[in-house]
Amino acid sequence: MTYLRALGRALALAAFSLLSWLDVLVELIAFALLCVGLVFFLGPAVEWARGRSTVARALAARWCGVEIEAPYRPEPPEPVRERDGWYRDGNQLYKRAFWISWQHRLTWALEDPAAGREFLWQLVNPLCTLLLPVAVLLGGPVALRGYGRWTRWWIGPRPPADPTRKNWLHRHTEALGHQAGLFAVSVVQLVFSTFQLVVMIFFRPLATPVVLANRTITDTLRREVGKWTGVRIARPYLPPPRLPVPRADGLYQVGRQLYEEPFWPVQHARTRWVYRDRATWRDLAGSLLSPLVSFVMILPTVVLVGRGAGGLGALWIWRLFVSPRIDWAPFPAVSTHLGAIVQTPVLLAMVFVGLAAAPWLARQQARFARVWFGPTESTRLAQRVERLKQTRSDVTVTQAAELRRIERDLHDGIQSRLVAMGMKLGAVEALVDTDPAAAKRLAAELRAASSEALTELRVLIRGIHPPVLSERGLLDAIRAQALDSPLKSEVTGSLPGRVEEPVEACVYFAVSELLGNAAKHGAKRVSIDVGFDDGSLTVVVTDDGPGGANPARGSGLRGIERRLGGFDGRLTLTSPIGGPTKATLEIPCQIHPGLRPEPGASPPGPPEVGDLEPSSPKTSTSSETA
Repeated sequence: MTYLRALGRALALAAFSLLSWLDVLVELIAFALLCVGLVFFLGPAVEWARGRSTVARALAARWCGVEIEAPYRPEPPEPVRERDGWYRDGNQLYKRAFWISWQHRLTWALEDPAAGREFLWQLVNPLCTLLLPVAVLLGGPVALRGYGRWTRWWIGPRPPADPTRKNWLHRHTEALGHQAGLFAVSVVQLVFSTFQLVVMIFFRPLATPVVLANRTITDTLRREVGKWTGVRIARPYLPPPRLPVPRADGLYQVGRQLYEEPFWPVQHARTRWVYRDRATWRDLAGSLLSPLVSFVMILPTVVLVGRGAGGLGALWIWRLFVSPRIDWAPFPAVSTHLGAIVQTPVLLAMVFVGLAAAPWLARQQARFARVWFGPTESTRLAQRVERLKQTRSDVTVTQAAELRRIERDLHDGIQSRLVAMGMKLGAVEALVDTDPAAAKRLAAELRAASSEALTELRVLIRGIHPPVLSERGLLDAIRAQALDSPLKSEVTGSLPGRVEEPVEACVYFAVSELLGNAAKHGAKRVSIDVGFDDGSLTVVVTDDGPGGANPARGSGLRGIERRLGGFDGRLTLTSPIGGPTKATLEIPCQIHPGLRPEPGASPPGPPEVGDLEPSSPKTSTSSETA
């Protein structure tokens, strides 16, 4: 590459980079329209901006000699029409696939980690690229290749981030960004909460949908607080009222008023639910105080870091290229290199102090948010009571279905075989004296039938309680599952002792269902992490499948939720379009430290499952991958 050609390409890249600001403007306008309810513009705007990034990657490969692959997740698949002609998304049915496809593409575009990097690149790249011709004048084609590597770092693919390998500057700068993000979300929450208060006072019939819409903003604050600072905030709201039950005459009663249709009883119940929930009023009070506290917490960091970074820029950039004299309070005027060198350590110390305090201040913001937006003790008790009421019926239905399954399997399988064996034994008794050869043949058939019955009984018992759980415990049982799975599996974590047997069985079958779902939907690798902390057993199953899992669309995931609900446990599913899928099982339980299973030991007590089948040779304590 010649020197003049490199300079010409640098000028062309600088001119092309200015178009990125047009993309930023379009995306900001689309986001503003999204805030007022016009939701159809942000997704296309983001995808349109990706076209400019695609051209930038092509130019970097052609002019700078740096190949850059596209960093985006795979596009979501098109919705599939069901047999009845409808398209299903969760619990909603649609006649056409447009709305589902648009929602999936919007989620795919916004939740991709490359989208955030690309937006920052659109902001920063024009400023840096304007200096590219100067850099090429000084460094020639080498500077152009450096710009290609700069572009690849911003809008090229990156390996998954490892939070344990972030350096000090990265962690504390990220904490400063988290502070700013929490302040921005709290300001948005204040604006919408003011509107909510006006509606609740003057327009009571419209209060319920407005309150529920504003709760999504508060849920966003809770979710981001947990993601950014590690301070988890649970939802404090009471469960919604159930559908009204008609009287014997078919009418619905609200107080002394009777209604023929359930619409108005439902509206009255939901309005009372919103107004009587203390969390509604705590959200309003917290939305007023949270921006003030966030502003007080972020002010020292912003002042110190902004003043220090601005001073360094003024001393070593502005003074050299624009004005030879820098005069800004409270520092003395600087016009020489010696004065700039003297002030530089002070400015660096300001930046260091501001960044050092950022994580602590961010956690204080999060703790304040937890006080106002988290559940109180009375709310936790009310939530637990309601949850136990709901899970009790689910457990009853599930237990009845399981008993019917076992009864059906015994009746159709083992019982019929035993009846047939009894009839053959009668035939053997009749033939043993008159036809010994025929009696021997029937005895051989009886031996084969007993072996088949025993095998069927083993399979049935394994479905009730796997032998490996009794012999090895939960962790080794999960490792055995991973070894038997067709996926490349990794099991990590430890347990301080044995978990309660019902909880072990519940988690074992839940993990088995998750591994089966991952293999069925095309995953190649799965990782399982098992841990116990603060009275709760946690199992995290992560696979690299295509994502898009939804408990509302799968009976298997709903079965896991019902199974965990019987132990007051929860299933938390994170499955963006394109993957990965992360399922977190949380069950409150107790650990018995003295009941640690020994390798190869048989369970104490009377012989049960262990007498029917020896333990599998794959149930070792190793966590090798399959």
